[in-house]
Amino acid sequence: MIAYVDSSVLLRVVLSQPDRLTDWLAISQAVTSTLTEVECLRTLDRRYRQGLIDVEDLADRRGLVIRLLERMERVDVTPVVLRRAAEPFPTPLGTVDAIHLATAVLWSQSRTTSLILATHDVQLATAARAMGLLTVS
Repeated sequence: MIAYVDSSVLLRVVLSQPDRLTDWLAISQAVTSTLTEVECLRTLDRRYRQGLIDVEDLADRRGLVIRLLERMERVDVTPVVLRRAAEPFPTPLGTVDAIHLATAVLWSQSRTTSLILATHDVQLATAARAMGLLTVS
């Protein structure tokens, strides 16, 4: 399976949270935005500063984020992506989700292979399905 992976999926794996993506191991090729690294590392830093994880855990989980991202095709947040993210979508989306969806849509349009959007975000999944993308969560 070729999947666009957003930060919600990656963070559930990194944080060993319940209800992780059941299809995680079925992803043969993962695509994500460079924004995902920022989101994941900021989340880990925030959890550390809130006292939810200690410095050793922070270091281990940061390392895991970086290793997982190294296995993924990362798409830059370019002016083209930002322009598409600024355009209307069929359902309401926040800025970050719009950037993720624009990235997935543009990547998919430039390939002949189908892309599945992997997310735990209900609004993002709804918008992706409204645009004709398959989703898993």
